[in-house]
Amino acid sequence: MADPRFFTVAGPFTLAALTELSGAKLSTAGDAARLFRDVSPLETAGADNVSFLDNKKYVAAFQASKAGLCVVAPEMADKAPDGMILLLAADPYRAYARIAQAFYPIASPEAWVAPTAWVDPSAKIGDGCRIEPGAVIWANAEIGARCRIGANAVIGDGVVIGDDSVIGATATVSHALLGRKVTIYPGARIGQDGFGFAMGPEGHLKVPQLGRVIIGNGVEIGANATIDRGAGPDTVIGDGCMIDNLVQIGHNVQLGRGCVIVAQVGISGSTRMGDFVAAGGQAGITGHLKIGSGARIAAQSGVMRDIGPGETVGGAPAVPMADWLRQSAILGKMARKKS
Repeated sequence: MADPRFFTVAGPFTLAALTELSGAKLSTAGDAARLFRDVSPLETAGADNVSFLDNKKYVAAFQASKAGLCVVAPEMADKAPDGMILLLAADPYRAYARIAQAFYPIASPEAWVAPTAWVDPSAKIGDGCRIEPGAVIWANAEIGARCRIGANAVIGDGVVIGDDSVIGATATVSHALLGRKVTIYPGARIGQDGFGFAMGPEGHLKVPQLGRVIIGNGVEIGANATIDRGAGPDTVIGDGCMIDNLVQIGHNVQLGRGCVIVAQVGISGSTRMGDFVAAGGQAGITGHLKIGSGARIAAQSGVMRDIGPGETVGGAPAVPMADWLRQSAILGKMARKKS
């Protein structure tokens, strides 16, 4: 179970309630009123715990688990230990996520403004906000209802933050308009100058960065990530994007809906991504490219050309995945022959 010093469990929930909210199907009839009190990994779960199996690497742990209820794919049902109740789902992890959210819901912040926070008189603060010690909110900023502004976070002049958003400790947000339910983790930097200058032997001349950062609804931005404001056009992060820790997004970049950008990815200026693009860790993407909707970029890839919708690429320079795998196999054979 989760450490109660840090997490507060809700519930318990009946089998009937968990079945309904998960969207999964019971494998056999069970006691609809049976109570389950927590979620837990396969290895530590007990009879009143809910667990899940989403990866075949953990089949042995599943077979040995003492979980009372487990969310699994239908093809794994015959491997379950005796007595375990199963919820069958095509996407077990997603069904489990719904259950876990019920046990550990995100609580609304307790309304409070710390005495050591500083809020400009012209700033507008919505109902139910929590502004923690050392936070600074500058002139004409607008903070929606039920927001949490973490300790020592800085919200710049004119920034707009939508309802139910969280700005982590020491994060800074400037020149930005944020939607609802945006989460910015500690140390992130949003809206600073883009990396724009005219190079020359007599010195590099800074180009004023006159755009903004526009962030849609339901976006998460990881710890110590940076998103530069636009140079003239805006930098845009679409609804539902998930951006991991230590990601760098350059000026004028535009992400469509639901993009997933994993840790240490760098996206250079003016590149445009369609909806639901996924970029693996440490991938580097040069500027002024077009990445089609549904494209997938393998970890540590170096992308130097446009990528079509639905295309999967890997390697440096990035090529279609089948070509990259073939190249890697050929190089491996050549290396073994020389040895």
